[in-house]
Amino acid sequence: MPQQSGPDAPAEPLKTENVTRIVLRPIASPLPLGFFALGMGSTLLSSLQLGWVPTGQSSVLLLLVLIFVVPLQLVGGTFAFLARDAGSGTALLLLGAAWAGTSVTSLRSPPDEPLVIQAVFLLALVPFVLALAGAAAQSKPLFAVLLSLTAVRFALTGLYEAGLGNAFQIAAGWTGLGIGAFALYGGLALLVEDGKQRTVLPLFRRGKARESIEGDLRAQLTEAQQEAGVRHQL
Repeated sequence: MPQQSGPDAPAEPLKTENVTRIVLRPIASPLPLGFFALGMGSTLLSSLQLGWVPTGQSSVLLLLVLIFVVPLQLVGGTFAFLARDAGSGTALLLLGAAWAGTSVTSLRSPPDEPLVIQAVFLLALVPFVLALAGAAAQSKPLFAVLLSLTAVRFALTGLYEAGLGNAFQIAAGWTGLGIGAFALYGGLALLVEDGKQRTVLPLFRRGKARESIEGDLRAQLTEAQQEAGVRHQL
């Protein structure tokens, strides 16, 4: 309520700090979990695409993706949003939901039979993943490369599902192994950084991402008033 020194004194406007408290709760970084889940899922699907897993066991592998990989990515994406990282949260949740959808549709279809609807879905997903990669490139180039490789894999798999030949599936499988290795390095680098409280293995952060590690707390909280959940409209 406005403060008055007397019955006829004019009301003084309240200062923002008198009516507002922004509470931040520290949480563990969800990115190592998201990276490792992405790497595991990519490696599992590559083993299927490259024929290392017998066709008769494909349903078991897809169930592993649904039970192990998808929930971990969804948890990672949710906590990324809670950590105020909309880009990482969007990417992890989008990929988790995409893998859930493709796994379920593949389970309900004959093995080794291309699905046109899955081709449409994967090829439509590619520009959205590339958009996320472009946004991440401004501050987290390593994550941007990982998303770009994922978009390439979606495109190759989509072309296979469109019936353009098994060569695209093999190319997608090898790309997936590259994603797995890249995600392993990224997750390890993030875990070491979190334990040492400094960057040890290169993550190539820049801009706001680098400032979040090397800058002080005041610099990071300066723009909190403009963030979603604080400002009046999104």
